[in-house]
Amino acid sequence: MQASAPESVHPLNSPLSAVDPPGTGSIAYINWPAVWAGTFVAAGISLVLLTFGTALGLSLSTSAPSWRNASIALALLSGLWFLVVTVGAMLLGGYVTGRLRARFSAASTDEVEFRDGVHGLVMWGLAILIGALLALATSRTLAPVANDRDNTASQTTGEPSNVAYDVDRLFRSDRRPTADGSEPLIRAEAGRIVGAAIGRRLSPEDHTYLTRTVAARTGLAGPEADKRVTDVLNDARARADRARRAAVVLAFMSAASLMLGAAAAWFAAETGARHRDGGQVPNLMFRRPRMKMEMR
Repeated sequence: MQASAPESVHPLNSPLSAVDPPGTGSIAYINWPAVWAGTFVAAGISLVLLTFGTALGLSLSTSAPSWRNASIALALLSGLWFLVVTVGAMLLGGYVTGRLRARFSAASTDEVEFRDGVHGLVMWGLAILIGALLALATSRTLAPVANDRDNTASQTTGEPSNVAYDVDRLFRSDRRPTADGSEPLIRAEAGRIVGAAIGRRLSPEDHTYLTRTVAARTGLAGPEADKRVTDVLNDARARADRARRAAVVLAFMSAASLMLGAAAAWFAAETGARHRDGGQVPNLMFRRPRMKMEMR
């Protein structure tokens, strides 16, 4: 019988040049030291760049107490910055993982490339997981501060903090507030009505009651009070709709960034592996030139 042709192997993957992960043999398909190295690089780069973007106002979250300052343009710009940071960090982390990954001694070209790409994908998953845990820890740390601030505002004026400005517009008047202590209760009730009207159509009974309350507290005539209530509710609904659209844009950009980051990590890991097999050194401007030593 005629011997079958040997399977095509990866360049420099001969028994003399191939390297297996030390101490694991051929059954360790994931080189975890290389994966963790790329993960730490990607997480560190993304943390630095996201912090820099936050300083410029390009943050995925806002410290504003409500949705009033939401902006679609700012959400889009923040999403683009997150896209650049994610893809850039995953490219660098994937390249480090592919470059440091130990090769296997008996694998075809396609198998080696696939394993290199999978290593980049595993690095991407770990980096995303670490980022999510850091974001969760940060949100839990800042949540008590935000709650204390909102509770302080609510105890001072009575109404929910996210509609405080709308309630201010409703009861804006040259009259001095009464000293009977009912002001916080009235503002709190008006704030709840305004908050309920943002997500649905306000019932005629609530609209009439709010109009009478505004007229009684401000001294406006009935038609003027009704116009003020209508204008305030329309403005509140418009700002809430703008906030929803901004949230949708930001969520879509974030999801797209993560998906493109996975593709970038796969591509960069394969590129780093090709440079590893070819013995190519990245052309870095700050890299020290090699000194040739003469044999004596």
